Amino acid sequence: MNNEKWDALIACLRKMERAAVAFSAGVDSTFLLKAAHVALGKNVTAITGRSVSFPERECREAAAFCREIGVEHVIVEVDQMAIPGFRDNPPDRCYLCKKELFSAFLTAARERGIGIVAEGSNADDVGDYRPGLRAIAELGIQSPLKDVGLTKDEIRALSRELGLPTWDKPSMACLATRFPYGERITPEKLAAVDAAEQFLRDGGFRQVRVRAHGDIARIEIDRGQFGMLTERSAEIERTLRALGFSYVALDLGGYRTGSMNETLTKR
Repeated sequence: MNNEKWDALIACLRKMERAAVAFSAGVDSTFLLKAAHVALGKNVTAITGRSVSFPERECREAAAFCREIGVEHVIVEVDQMAIPGFRDNPPDRCYLCKKELFSAFLTAARERGIGIVAEGSNADDVGDYRPGLRAIAELGIQSPLKDVGLTKDEIRALSRELGLPTWDKPSMACLATRFPYGERITPEKLAAVDAAEQFLRDGGFRQVRVRAHGDIARIEIDRGQFGMLTERSAEIERTLRALGFSYVALDLGGYRTGSMNETLTKR
């Protein structure tokens, strides 16, 4: 592969000699794990956190990919509901969660004689409100994609060249991001949001977020699919009501990442 940033990434990873990769089966972490496998071979281990905010289907995809490329896969159980402050969903919830999650990853790695844990933040993540990056920095977690300046579009293009199944996978984020800051998070609410989004994905909606505002479900999809949603509005409303929502609304702004962060500037 003739790409300067790819070459820089492989060189960066080879310097680690042995590493664990935080692996969620998303676009960025799949690309990073593949690169680490190219650079380090058997000296890379994938670590996935299983929790109530991480859909089980993603955990299965992570395990399947590790089997396919022949990488050791470790699953760490994380009880997010036991993390102090997590349920209350403060603006720094992601910091609280990432600190606990990556501390567990470090422990799992060190138990296997691995001193470095790498994760998949990219160059585009720097400008957004991402308190989790502070936890990653405090713990000394490595972010090689960000370090070599790889953007999301570049990662998708290189993933396609590599034949990775995630090159065009829709962006995924922790299910806890579906709730306004300050709204209490429960396992039941997380399950309802997960089921609602899976229903919409199964119905052909590619990029989906169901943001839960109390008993209101605010659906974010690509604007190009608004017509398809309105044609099926009765079925969608009926299904989401059955999941516990009293009202179902379409966000005319369409899908965008981090929409819950928009309220922070108004506080």
